[in-house]
Amino acid sequence: MKVGKENATLAGSIVAGILASICCIGPLVLAMMGLSGAALAQRFEPFRPVFLVLSYGLLGVAFYFAYRPVNAECGPEGECSMPRANRLGRLMLWVAAVIVVAATAFPLYSRYLFSN
Repeated sequence: MKVGKENATLAGSIVAGILASICCIGPLVLAMMGLSGAALAQRFEPFRPVFLVLSYGLLGVAFYFAYRPVNAECGPEGECSMPRANRLGRLMLWVAAVIVVAATAFPLYSRYLFSN
């Protein structure tokens, strides 16, 4: 299976976004599963800015690859069509961007979700 640049940057941005928020989401998920040692995930807190920059940088590259101008094959009447795979890739890119933003903002809205 051939992995394109768009897929690699998309996957990288999702992973980096999750890693950026693992210090906040990790202990909560592990505690909900009943596992001890959830505080281990707090060790990722110093790396959060690095993961955030990496995540949003990869998202930027993925958006560039998805929306860059390409020489499309056009029909005789000037009708150009976007391939179905490209539309699906753009949709998945937006889904990934929403996931990354939601994971990044988790520390901000978690206090409202889990307050007494």
